[in-house]
Amino acid sequence: MEVVRHTDPRKFLAAIDRGDDGFEARNNLVFGVAGTLIERPGLYETFLLWTVEADGAVLAAAVHTPPWRPALADTADQDAVRTLAAAIHEDIGTIEGILGNLPTVDWFATAWTDLTGIDPEVVMREGVFQLDKVAEVSTPPGTARSGTAADEELLVCWFMDFLTEALPHESPNEEHARRNVRLRLDDNPTNGVWVWEVDGEVVSLSGYGGPTPNGARIGPVYTPPDLRGHGYATALVAAQTQWLLDHGRRFCFLFTDLANPTSNAIYERIGYRKVAEAVDYKFQVPIG
Repeated sequence: MEVVRHTDPRKFLAAIDRGDDGFEARNNLVFGVAGTLIERPGLYETFLLWTVEADGAVLAAAVHTPPWRPALADTADQDAVRTLAAAIHEDIGTIEGILGNLPTVDWFATAWTDLTGIDPEVVMREGVFQLDKVAEVSTPPGTARSGTAADEELLVCWFMDFLTEALPHESPNEEHARRNVRLRLDDNPTNGVWVWEVDGEVVSLSGYGGPTPNGARIGPVYTPPDLRGHGYATALVAAQTQWLLDHGRRFCFLFTDLANPTSNAIYERIGYRKVAEAVDYKFQVPIG
């Protein structure tokens, strides 16, 4: 096996793309990071892209855009995952955690523990969902529209609220949230943010980004607690997803917290179906 360290995201994407819709859907995060590196060069101060190859075939792959955790692509080759873990350890020494689909991510976590003695802790179990046709859903009062510069302060606040609620293990960073919002408010068609508005009041938001060869990833999706229960987010995500399909995307993806049955049910009503289960691991440094 040979570890290839890529400096060109286009070549990395070409290497991992099998022309398989199911593989692309399950690994939309890895594909989407590569797509973002292509569409927005310079967005990340640094990035690392690895593939493990043998006889002209890619057996395993990972992407890393600090400060986020590395993400793995699916593989059926456990030895390739161990080789990948060793390469990442050699290149950067330590990582805060790892994100990937089962069973690949479990194989990596075991390999990392063997290399470092550091045990993994489950941060979140997530469903990877795919949709290629939007189901009909009821429409509440209001309309969907693209976010504008006038919405920036509210969107930054809500992005922070989303991170606090959905990712309590992370520390929300206003600078990162504002940068994320501004990227989604510019004219680049590969990402954006929509809102649902009722009588001039914004009541829900839904972002999209992570362009893959054939799809886009929905998220974040957020409605303030006092405005929930009216179907705003359901209608907004349905409208945004349909728009993406109408504008050239063959399918859309999203991640859900499997511990939140309410959000999972909402997306399933729209037509999203779970295609994989992912685990976000944090590596805990032993005390003492």
